[in-house]
Amino acid sequence: MLEPGALARKLTAALAPRAAGRAAKVVVGLVYTAAMLEDGRAGVAYTFRDQAQGACAAFRGLRPLAGQPASDLLALAASRDPIEAAVGLAVAGALLWPGPAQALEGDVLDHLDLGPEDSVGMVGYFGPLVPEVRQRCARLHIFERVDLPQGGLLPQERAVNILPRCQVAMISATTMLNQSLEPLLAACAGCREVVLLGPSTPLCPEVFAGTPVTMLSGMAVRDAPALLRVVAEAGGTRQFSRLADKKNLRLP
Repeated sequence: MLEPGALARKLTAALAPRAAGRAAKVVVGLVYTAAMLEDGRAGVAYTFRDQAQGACAAFRGLRPLAGQPASDLLALAASRDPIEAAVGLAVAGALLWPGPAQALEGDVLDHLDLGPEDSVGMVGYFGPLVPEVRQRCARLHIFERVDLPQGGLLPQERAVNILPRCQVAMISATTMLNQSLEPLLAACAGCREVVLLGPSTPLCPEVFAGTPVTMLSGMAVRDAPALLRVVAEAGGTRQFSRLADKKNLRLP
């Protein structure tokens, strides 16, 4: 099994040769973090503000972020501090813009094979997807960061026990930020489909070679200045979805 954080470290190594130039602007918002490079490319990642390790300052790293070499900020993706990791993952998204040419646009469910007998495990609550997934499959288990089962949600700690009984797994890319992705993927070894999804998803197929991941579902920012403004104003995916294109990449 991969060690926690191994895929984030693999991502930083894979993108290091592309990380020329500097960051023009970085916004650590209440919901998302966004980074824009000097050439206008941008990426986003979720902000785990409740897991910030600082006291008086949630972000304790490089200051000012604007003007820092992209390579230095990319390296933060492997940090154990989820706030720093969000900055690094956002920079990774910018470096990967606009994603591989073979990526397909549209909603992930347009490209995902779901059958009426499938049991689906969803790590992270993706509200807009839930009704259709429930309609198309036999059973849906949703795992979130809750202490006890509530409102149809199960504690995320139970995912490693239930995912091995699922045929399809849909895992939020935010698990890269708190280094919980690797044990989840180990639990998905027998799944037919394993999707890493959400705006934080790095569309970098070589990083996930040799893992159970069969699809990456992320986004490419189309209007970087407008998106950074939304993030700075504590907006989320509902507010910035019109400023980006959904991308779905099937892995070999």
